[in-house]
This record gives sequence, structure tokens and C-alpha cells, in this order.
Amino acid sequence: MSRLSRLTVLGSGVLGGQIAWHSAFKGKTVVVYDIDESAIERCRAAHEEYARVYQSALAASDADISATRLRLSFTTDLAVAVGDAGIVIEAVPEVPHIKSAVYKELADLLPADTIVATNSSTLLPSDFAADTGRPDKFCALHFATTIWAMNFAELMVHPGTSRETLTAVTEFAVEIGMVPIPVRKEQNGYVVNTWLVPLLNAAQTLVTNGIATPEDVDRTYLFNGARFGPMGMFDLIGMKTAHDVLAYWGTKTKDAQMSANAAYIKEVFLDKGHLGVQTGRGYYEYPDPAYQRSDFLSVPDITAVPEIVSLILPA
Repeated sequence: MSRLSRLTVLGSGVLGGQIAWHSAFKGKTVVVYDIDESAIERCRAAHEEYARVYQSALAASDADISATRLRLSFTTDLAVAVGDAGIVIEAVPEVPHIKSAVYKELADLLPADTIVATNSSTLLPSDFAADTGRPDKFCALHFATTIWAMNFAELMVHPGTSRETLTAVTEFAVEIGMVPIPVRKEQNGYVVNTWLVPLLNAAQTLVTNGIATPEDVDRTYLFNGARFGPMGMFDLIGMKTAHDVLAYWGTKTKDAQMSANAAYIKEVFLDKGHLGVQTGRGYYEYPDPAYQRSDFLSVPDITAVPEIVSLILPA
């Protein structure tokens, strides 16, 4: 076990909650911090679901789950959260000014040796290195949602990251069962989101512009044997993160369609409190999404032809 045995996760959303649970499952002592008590309660509820998932998918025993719970604590007090941390993983919203503010507040609270890592999905560590007050102890460690199944972690540094920091963070990733993915140059989107965000944006464009239903977008993807399609991915990633990424990059790149896609997600989901899997409703309803049903890719009965035709040529 490395010296990074005590982890604080800043942000209790979908991925922050998964990082916290998985790290505790792998033996780390974990503090989960969020400014919002209701977000922490959602995280606790998600952890109960992860307990069932880990028993089913990873053959975790009752003792494993009990030990995981004992390694987890939760707080809305930032000073308490980070006071004994060996490593802090930032998983707050994908909004630059929010991340900057968190790092600046964090800087005066951390022990001298604490390492800080960002779980940003599209932003660069060099964007925030100065804000941390410890640029040599800062890098990116990006995870994928459903961390227990997609167990890889992308590692990215900025010019001031020390080799010691990168080594310690890489060791930490291996210790919690991650396959390290070294990103050799700073790249917005890292490896996975460099191809995933364009995929999701293209899929959302089909829905935003009324070209296809979410289900039919996913059907065209699931025929390759995937576990879920692009619209199911939105639900798994979480609508708040999806919106923030598309809104930021739509503005940044002056991409009107991407901005329209962000607006669609806000109007259809966020404004109604639908966050995806986290709240049980997004493009699909959970825990029994339609794309997991045995008949989702079935050839329809011939009697369904008129209904299909009417979707293309309304009467």
C-alpha cells in the first residue's frame, strides 16, 4: 500500500461517488465532500446500489461491503474533508470557474505533502495548476463512469508536475485496480472523451433536431454488441455533466448545434430534475432501462409497419 492511503473526493456526483466507493472497496480510507447535503444523500443512496452491483458483478462478500462502508465518511466541511488527506481528487462540475474557486479555497487547507488530482473530463491540468498553490503536486487522473467495469484511469500532467507526483498517482491508480492510460501530451478530452464527446454530440443532434428517437439512435449502436448506446451513455454519465461539457465547448468553439444540444438537455431533463441514472430517469427509466430488455433489438411484427411509416410521413 502506498502512502496515498487516505483519499478525499471533492464532489459527490455520479463519478465522484463511484471513485469514492471503489477506492474504499479497494482498501482506501475515503472522505466524500460536497457543499450540498442533499447531494451527499443521493451519493449515499447510490452507494447502496453499488453494494448490490459489486456483490453481483465482482462477487463481493457481505464482509467486503461492510468493510467498504466503514472506510467511507461524508462531510460538507471542506477543512475537515481534506485535513488528513494524502490525495484529493477533484470531481466538481465541469465548469472552469467553479473548479478554479474550489482549488483556491483548497490551497490554504491542505497538508504540505497532499497531492491533488483533477478528474476533469475535458479540461487541462495546466488550466488550474496555479490555482492549486502546489503545481508540482498536481496532475489529472480521469476515470470513466461504471468504474468497476470500465476500470481504466487516464493520467495527464502539466509542465510543472513532478515525476514523484506522477509516480505516486500512477501507483494509486494501480492499487485501486485501474489500468493506467498515459496521455503523452495535454489534450482537451484526454483519450476517451476526445472520441466520446463528438459521438455523444452527434447522437444528441439526431434527437435535438427530431431526426430519430433516443431508442432508435441506441438501436443502431447496440447492434455492435455494446452494453449501452450513446443515449444510455448520457444517462450513465449524468445529465448535469453532459450539459456542462456541451454548453462550455459549444460556447468555446462557437458550435451552434452543440449549444442547442446543451439547451435541449437543460430544458428536457435538468429543469425537470431528471439527472439520468442518479435520479432514475433520463432518456430511459431505471433500474429497468428499455435497452436492457430482450426485445429491444427484435424485428417488429408486421402489424407495426403503419406506425413506423407514420413516424416518417405523418398522416
